[in-house]
Amino acid sequence: MTFKEFYILWYSRMKYFACEYVISENDAEDIVQDIFLELYAKYDSLANRVNLVAYLFTSIKNRCIDHLRRKIIEQESLNHLHEENILTLRMKFDSLDILEDELFVDNNIENLINKALDALPERCREILVKHKLEGMKQKEIAEELNISLKTVENQLTIAYKKMREELKHCSVLLLFLFN
Repeated sequence: MTFKEFYILWYSRMKYFACEYVISENDAEDIVQDIFLELYAKYDSLANRVNLVAYLFTSIKNRCIDHLRRKIIEQESLNHLHEENILTLRMKFDSLDILEDELFVDNNIENLINKALDALPERCREILVKHKLEGMKQKEIAEELNISLKTVENQLTIAYKKMREELKHCSVLLLFLFN
């Protein structure tokens, strides 16, 4: 039997066999075509030595197993990413859900910020206000106050640390203020 005759006789059967396992007709077709292409290269040497039908079934079975293994890994990765996304969304939902509505009342926010600012040493407060509220760059603050850039950096570090301590129960407010 020539390769062409063998191909015509077995191609559709092998495609049907592969499709039963890999589900997608396109994937089954790709698998069967790849196997037949490999078989074509070896056909003359294999035709008289092995049972070609058994060889074909075994090759397609193994290729289907490889395909399914890859699909399982892909799906598990997607599921893992989906689970992480759900956890992130749930955390965001829960954090918003537990926020006290009172925190967002204008007077309350202003009072909390003013109280935290008042707790700062005078120089820290002045530098933080210029940097965060007036939008000045550190270099501009250093020039205006006639101090070194390093002093501005150190005072901002101190201010941020103390503000974090003072507003620790308002983590959302901290993110808003310091980003």
